[in-house]
Amino acid sequence: MTENNQTSEELETENSTVTADTAAADSVEGETEVIAEDEQSIEPEKDEKDIEIEELKKKLSDEEDRRLRILADLDNARRRATLDKEAMQKYRAQEVLTNLIPVLDNFHRGLSVKAESDDAKSLLTGMEMIYRSLEDALKSEGLKEIEAAGTEFDPNFHQAVMTDSDDNYDSGSVLEVLQKGYTLKDRVLRPAMVKVNE
Repeated sequence: MTENNQTSEELETENSTVTADTAAADSVEGETEVIAEDEQSIEPEKDEKDIEIEELKKKLSDEEDRRLRILADLDNARRRATLDKEAMQKYRAQEVLTNLIPVLDNFHRGLSVKAESDDAKSLLTGMEMIYRSLEDALKSEGLKEIEAAGTEFDPNFHQAVMTDSDDNYDSGSVLEVLQKGYTLKDRVLRPAMVKVNE
């Protein structure tokens, strides 16, 4: 009887152990299902977050590119403004000098006249003094006469209006200056009108 009691007790213990194991297994399965459901619900959120992060990164990259382009445009505008200011300063007297070139031409013509009387000679001397003063003032502003006579013809500085043939000069040499040309620093205000050797 004692053995039967022991066996019954053992059976009951085993049954309760099996029941506990089954309950534990059911609990684990339920937790696994819940975890699997949680993972499925987390994954779409993760995908949406990844998409949102990618979009934000793209927007940030676009804004950075835009900022760099604006900075480059601003830098270019500053550089252009500086160059324009320098050019304006460098050639500030261009209009005045261009208007005074015909005055120099008239002085040349007047000074080429031969004076015979004393009055004419003194007038010519006064004109020469005025001409020298004007020429010095214009040179101080950057006006320079283009060297032409005896040089090689250069279409950047000379305007050929006549041709002639002279064996003493090379072909393409300037034989005579018909009208003086002038530059303001490195800019041609008026090319020299010249006669060129064929």
